[in-house]
Amino acid sequence: MKKNFVRSKLKLGQPSIGSWLTLPDPTAARLMGRIGFDWLTVEMEHTPTTLETAVNSFMAISSGGTVPLVRVPWNNGENIKRVLDIGAWGIIVPMVNSREEAEAAVAAARYRKPGRRSVGGQLHAVSFDTDAATYYAKADEEILVVVMAEHVEAIDNAESILSVPGIDAVFIGPNDLLNSMGYEPAFDSDKKEFIDAVGHIKDTAKRNGVAPGIHVANSAAAQHRIQEGFQMIAIASEVGMMLAKAKEIAAELDLKSRGEVAKY
Repeated sequence: MKKNFVRSKLKLGQPSIGSWLTLPDPTAARLMGRIGFDWLTVEMEHTPTTLETAVNSFMAISSGGTVPLVRVPWNNGENIKRVLDIGAWGIIVPMVNSREEAEAAVAAARYRKPGRRSVGGQLHAVSFDTDAATYYAKADEEILVVVMAEHVEAIDNAESILSVPGIDAVFIGPNDLLNSMGYEPAFDSDKKEFIDAVGHIKDTAKRNGVAPGIHVANSAAAQHRIQEGFQMIAIASEVGMMLAKAKEIAAELDLKSRGEVAKY
């Protein structure tokens, strides 16, 4: 059975860098899977990506040696079970704001205590290049469970959330976190409330043996967060990267003037 090297790196305190996939397109996933990121997260919370698209994306990602993760639409057993059963190597669970919600996410992802994941399917084993029996025996050692801290309630309850056994990493969603504070969504901010919250999550995570993670806009921000002690770093998304480069080219060619007719 293949090893989830991302989970291993995080357990050893090492950084692991990935990105987000927001296009419902396995071809894009396959191309991004060969860039060199440790992991790629298939976005199912805010996109039209279906389970059929997700399973093909997982296969496309893992074929390039990259770990396929998924952000589930919401924290419930059905969402978590179905993406794991079709081959995701880990889940990122949005808006986990209490200990009870964290416990529910862990239970849905693990087979044995305190887990309640039901046994069935074939695609999960294929994704890990093994047979079903081996997968059932070893999946709890390989599946990455990440809860998101993206609301002020999660900041207030950080200790009770991150002390839940079975959580591998906590991932800060800066856009939603700033929004919950009444500020404009962004990847980063100089607002003291935001800076203090980010530091609190990082310190609380490390104290509880949980890898701290955060979403950033670019490589410079990623390097800065790693220096601060963050481990699980997501850089933008495939769409963000595509549009950033396209806008750069459009600006260089002054394409906004394309409808104007030159007068000589």
